[in-house]
Amino acid sequence: MQQHIGKFFGALGAFIFLGYLLAVYWSVEPDKFDVVARATEQAAQNNEKLVTGYVTTNTLISVSETLLNKPGGYLSNDMLPPSVFMDNMPAWEYGAIEMVRDLALSMRKDFSRSQSQSTEHTALKMAQPQFNISSTAWAWPSAEGEYQTGIDYLKEYRSKIASLSERDSQFYARADNLRGWLKEAEKRLGSLSQRLSASVGQDRVNTDLAGDSAANQATYAPSHSEIKTSWWKIDDVFYESRGASWALLHFLKAIEHDFADVLAKKNAAVSLQQIIRELEATQETVWSPMILNGSGFGLVANHSLVMANYISRANAALIELSELLAQG
Repeated sequence: MQQHIGKFFGALGAFIFLGYLLAVYWSVEPDKFDVVARATEQAAQNNEKLVTGYVTTNTLISVSETLLNKPGGYLSNDMLPPSVFMDNMPAWEYGAIEMVRDLALSMRKDFSRSQSQSTEHTALKMAQPQFNISSTAWAWPSAEGEYQTGIDYLKEYRSKIASLSERDSQFYARADNLRGWLKEAEKRLGSLSQRLSASVGQDRVNTDLAGDSAANQATYAPSHSEIKTSWWKIDDVFYESRGASWALLHFLKAIEHDFADVLAKKNAAVSLQQIIRELEATQETVWSPMILNGSGFGLVANHSLVMANYISRANAALIELSELLAQG
């Protein structure tokens, strides 16, 4: 009897250990890639021309496919061990998919349309909603299935803008189109920065109605509030920020290529390059086995505050770039 019990616990221990190793492997974040080189390779495989918008569209496809095809696949909706016990990689996936959703929406309502009265592109009209399913949906329809459908529609749009016979399929690289998407990215980074900074707790003054003496809001809000991210959520916010920054970094590199003439005219290329540098810093290797949450000037590091610093600087530079693009 004791022999059987020993074998059972031995097998259970081996199962847990193998599950742990698998979880560690699946938690490795995807590497960065050269967006222009990948788009060039894809265009050559499809016998297509690298037209304006091809790099941006292909990068959106590549980032989305990475979520589905990285080691372990898409983990946010898994119901079985070891992924059901993992939270860092699902948080990373959520940050990346939020950036995918924003760009897919801008592709549908701005980049593919010449003006507000123009019609939506059919493929993008079908693609964009597919990315809006809950990231944790696992039954029919599953998140992976919906995302893959969206990717397929994006590939259709990519092929059509590269075809000389598809005159109604276009990608318009204009300053006003770019500003619309940058505004969405600003809001994402601003929210992430606030949540990261709240890792140590902050007494914040309510500035919701600042700048407008006649402004009102639905219900009363106190003039001060204590904001603090739960200890259990600190690492989730950190990895969500890593995923969002990883996706946005690639999108901005694609924008740098497709909007090169617009950026040059506004003398804004250097500003974009600085944003890219700040985001690249968010992808540095985390050497600590866990996300530390030391006080501001304490003995232990606070990884969230370090990440917040880079994201805040990138966000400030995005705001400046948006204002620069608005100038004549």
